[in-house]
Amino acid sequence: MKTASVNELKQELLNIPQKDLAELCLRLAKFKKENKELLTFLLFEAHDVQSYINSVKALMDEEFTEVHKTNLYYVKKNLRRILRTVSKHIKYTGSKQAEAELLIHFCKLIKQSGITLGKSTALYNMYTQQLKKINAAIATMHEDLQYDLMKEVEHLV
Repeated sequence: MKTASVNELKQELLNIPQKDLAELCLRLAKFKKENKELLTFLLFEAHDVQSYINSVKALMDEEFTEVHKTNLYYVKKNLRRILRTVSKHIKYTGSKQAEAELLIHFCKLIKQSGITLGKSTALYNMYTQQLKKINAAIATMHEDLQYDLMKEVEHLV
């Protein structure tokens, strides 16, 4: 079965009655947790992105308390899991500002946790990759936001 392009899907969705469209959305939400999470964001939280960012930051804070700092293997595994969750939430917002804020918070939590990045090449590379993503996101923003966020990034380097 050939998958339709986004444009084809858009054209078809524009021709469907509202009741049928709602049924399609509900059916789509039933199949995958990620679809349900995205639909929840779009319906209930998209109007206030800043509070959504704050709730994701709180979730990150909570998850960082569970990171076992004794075994390097579990530290890497837990950080990857947290980063996967953060990336998913960034994808939901579709905002470069949200991306920068959440990744900056992630890097701050790594610094505050006392995890030594020098012990593991994988951890060091993960951290530097997030700094690159932050800088790329900041580069697309307004100058005032760039200045404010760059001040925070300077403390992370």
